[in-house]
Amino acid sequence: MKLSYFTMPLHPKNRNYLETLNEDREAFLLADRLGYYEAFVGEHVTDQAETVTSSLMFLASLAYQTKNIKLGSGTVNLPNAHPAAVAAQVAMIDHMLEGRFIFGISPGGLLSDAEVFGNLDRDRKAMFAESIQQILQIWKNDPPYDLKGDFWDISTQRTLDEEIGQGIFIKPYQRPSPPIMVACMSPFSESVKAAAINGWSIISANFLQPIWVASHWEMLCKGWSEANMEFVPQDWRVAKSIFVADDEKTALKYAMDPKGPYGHYYSSLMKKLIGNGRPDLFKDRRDMPDSDVTHDFVMRKLIIYGTSEQVAEKIVNFREEVGNFETLVYAGHDWGNPELSRRSMELMAQEVMPLVNNALYADHNMTV
Repeated sequence: MKLSYFTMPLHPKNRNYLETLNEDREAFLLADRLGYYEAFVGEHVTDQAETVTSSLMFLASLAYQTKNIKLGSGTVNLPNAHPAAVAAQVAMIDHMLEGRFIFGISPGGLLSDAEVFGNLDRDRKAMFAESIQQILQIWKNDPPYDLKGDFWDISTQRTLDEEIGQGIFIKPYQRPSPPIMVACMSPFSESVKAAAINGWSIISANFLQPIWVASHWEMLCKGWSEANMEFVPQDWRVAKSIFVADDEKTALKYAMDPKGPYGHYYSSLMKKLIGNGRPDLFKDRRDMPDSDVTHDFVMRKLIIYGTSEQVAEKIVNFREEVGNFETLVYAGHDWGNPELSRRSMELMAQEVMPLVNNALYADHNMTV
């Protein structure tokens, strides 16, 4: 099993912005040094807590300082930008990273972003579908471009001058495109099936109950079957909020503090998602009353914490519960205590994952 990293990021809104940007960058650099396979960052334009406003700009700041780790947008919210701009910017970052880029996409989940871009009452799923198809057509085709859509028209026919290169898009470093990933947060999500049909990978969100994470494997299998494709467990990433410490007492105190970084994360998400009519994401059964979805319940059900041995055992049990995903995504949280946060990432890479892989694969004589 591979180890990846993902952060939205989400910080207390009163923290100094320069400090949190530096902290978020440091987490990616640390992940690279520790051998994490890949790392994703989200983007939100109108949120004082989720403060990376452009995932591509953030990753560009890391392009020449990271060595081995693959970097991904997690995600570019396609309805909020012109497809031509996204196509050009992604091609550029893919070259900057010499192919170490993963193109994470979504319709966008923050309603204030949708409102500010004039998309609140529009069909954002349809916009998402049109945008990615136009982006792929731009990368596939040579000029002159003439793409007609319900939301965007893209053409350079009137101004094309091939002799000097005017009116021609740069193509990505990876051909025909960087690998595409979709972040998925809904139980039995049709987006999961669509991703499988298109040959894209997914990340199951770290705020989904295990029963709904398991539904993503079911939808992936349906998509692969409909497309007559080989089943590819490597295309299924599962994110999880994890905290590892050298002793159990420290792990319990830090991870389960209602006002700590993990507590703040879930408190903020619950207010946003339940306020948007999505309490189902946090329930562990469909008939669960909304009133039972408490902060304490969510933290107890969704956070894995403990010593390296305890966390490894919980990860193996979690995988047995949800399905055989092949990439575990460590969810980044605010570094309330930088020393403990760094130590958790270190223990995860150096102790937990070897224990997990030994438990999962030792009997099969597999090297992962």
